[in-house]
Amino acid sequence: MTLRPYDRQTAVAYAHRWAYHRNPDFYNFDELGGDCTNFASQCLYAGSGVMNYTPTFGWYYNSQYSRAPAWTGVPYFYNFLTRKKESPGPFGEEVDLKGVQPGDFVQLRFVEGAFAHNPVIVAVGNIPELDNILVAAHSEDSDYRPLSTYPIRESRFLHIIGVYC
Repeated sequence: MTLRPYDRQTAVAYAHRWAYHRNPDFYNFDELGGDCTNFASQCLYAGSGVMNYTPTFGWYYNSQYSRAPAWTGVPYFYNFLTRKKESPGPFGEEVDLKGVQPGDFVQLRFVEGAFAHNPVIVAVGNIPELDNILVAAHSEDSDYRPLSTYPIRESRFLHIIGVYC
């Protein structure tokens, strides 16, 4: 497999373009549990350009009815990105607050249970703290929203390393 860089600028530009709108090429999942991971996946795809069509464990979108769980599900998105086996598509690792860059992702847990929200990081200030990390997201549409404004119980940060193709 060939390893190529993830285009963070393109991912962030996509996030800004569609933060308050819906790209008509993708179904809007707001009425089916939320659109945050669908939006995160769109941003990730904009910066990577490679889907993984592996049944069940891949990361792809063809339509509302033909997509991988990782395209729209918070835990599956995490599992796909942090996979250990080389396979097509973007990949990353969990990092602490100091390891994030624009184009990375943060997953949020608001109450006991599973992580439930998946914003894209669009800006990181000089000092790594929640006030200086700005995100874009769907479900509760936002752009340049400080991470500190969410009622976070727990967070995990996903740094995108590159793209296998």
